[in-house]
Amino acid sequence: MSLWDWALAAYAKPGVAEACLELQDAGGQNVCLLLWAAWAAGTGQSLDADARADACDIARAWDDAAIAPLRAVRRRLKGRILDMDDPAREAVRAQVKATELLAERHLLAALEAASRPAERPAAPPLTDALAAVCRDWSGTAPRALLTVLSTRLSA
Repeated sequence: MSLWDWALAAYAKPGVAEACLELQDAGGQNVCLLLWAAWAAGTGQSLDADARADACDIARAWDDAAIAPLRAVRRRLKGRILDMDDPAREAVRAQVKATELLAERHLLAALEAASRPAERPAAPPLTDALAAVCRDWSGTAPRALLTVLSTRLSA
């Protein structure tokens, strides 16, 4: 199963979206990178320091150039804006949201393309894999939130 298909199924599980968004908004984490780490851990992909560094570089490039700016515009358009027609604003917001999702899809495709099989068959526990990629991304690993996400992804 491709990373994109796996991510859609995982994100649809009860509580996963909420846990991911809390990690993103409160913890400064990259949701696509977290989903990649969970997918990689479950499919025997390498999660060594080099693989994580490569994944963080790819995620940072996409996040800086496209995803974060699109998210900021989408969120800005969420509420009522004086002198802006609400139906027109919502139409633009829907287009921005679709473009943001497309950028995330391309990020996941780039992460999948850069993935490589692990040299050793045993994958780390899911929470450990998520914590490692979080530390590489932001220097912190919010263990309690990662445990919640790990539990919900495994359900």
